[in-house]
Amino acid sequence: MEKLKNILATTLFMVVVGNCFASEVKAPNVSEKQRVVELMDRDHGKPTKQFVKIALLLDTSNSMDGLINQAKAQLWDIVNEFTYAKCGNHTMPELQIALYEYGNDNLSSAEGYIRQVLGFSSDLDEISEKLFSLSTNGGEEYCGTVIHTSLKQLDWGKNPDDLKLIFIAGNEPFTQGKLNYRNATSQAKEKDVVVNTIFCGNYEQGISTHWKDGAVRTGGDYMAIDHNQEIVHIATPYDDIIIRLNKKLNGTYIAYGSMGASKIAAQEVQDSNAYEMEESVAVKRAVSKSSRFYKNSNWDLVDALEDDEQALDKLEHKALPKELQGKSKKEIKEFLEGKQMERTKIQKEIREINAKREAYIAEQQKGQRGELENAMVKAIKKQAAKKNYTWE
Repeated sequence: MEKLKNILATTLFMVVVGNCFASEVKAPNVSEKQRVVELMDRDHGKPTKQFVKIALLLDTSNSMDGLINQAKAQLWDIVNEFTYAKCGNHTMPELQIALYEYGNDNLSSAEGYIRQVLGFSSDLDEISEKLFSLSTNGGEEYCGTVIHTSLKQLDWGKNPDDLKLIFIAGNEPFTQGKLNYRNATSQAKEKDVVVNTIFCGNYEQGISTHWKDGAVRTGGDYMAIDHNQEIVHIATPYDDIIIRLNKKLNGTYIAYGSMGASKIAAQEVQDSNAYEMEESVAVKRAVSKSSRFYKNSNWDLVDALEDDEQALDKLEHKALPKELQGKSKKEIKEFLEGKQMERTKIQKEIREINAKREAYIAEQQKGQRGELENAMVKAIKKQAAKKNYTWE
């Protein structure tokens, strides 16, 4: 029993270390035991944080341009669905998304034409950036291999209350490749990971090529979508208002440290990527940025101070933005608190206006949604219910 406690303590300590500030922030003088206590429920000895971990395995062969475009457009809908989700212990889960591509000739044949594009991340700008970096090009599509690889490479964790999901999408037989998909799904089941399959084509053809069997073996959902269907975005009277508010929101971010300049530039780039797809996609991204999931304490001083009241004490002077260098800590703190109040107000306004926008869309579209988004949201909510997740 003592050995088990030591293993658990070490594991949790590593999780905490992974969330510390970048090198500009000095490590606080906190013992390993103190860190463990902060993350544990003292009465039940369970982690206080629960995670929703979603791995997207996308076929990037020539025929999959439509799938990639749907994923780019619908990412923000998936994120926004979890904004008001609650776990069985009444806490709100943390959302992490990983991304793999497979079936692309540009990828290494030795690796099975598979690439981890992004490990589990809660950085919404980074997730968007990686999705927009994908391109298609022929290839062999080995479903069993990419599932196995994602199970092996990603840190799925040991908490049985976490929601751990794989969504694999493609249009070739599920049986291709040397690694049998039955072995891969057995491994998923052992890790408490649910595999959901999305066949891009005819529903019956997906069944006959074993996509449904690949899902059923882990208690997942099988879905078939028209990946080439043009996404219908409904314009609303509220879109321009939210986009204007998003620009104001960006003005509340105060970049610091070695990553600051590149990260604040990435924020603008991903805003532009969304807008170039469709104005409504930019609106959905803005709504995500108003949610609790859009946290950037590793490069934004406002979030850093909110997460840790002692953040300024741990920050080296040279890591401060030029406009704050030479100011007293009191002046800097007052400035950042002002930005925090401004941000909170803008985010609240975005959410309130979005509620009106959603009501307008519901009236216009009568329940119809994007093919990929609709498939994923239904599966997510169904499987989350089994873990006692609820939505406000």
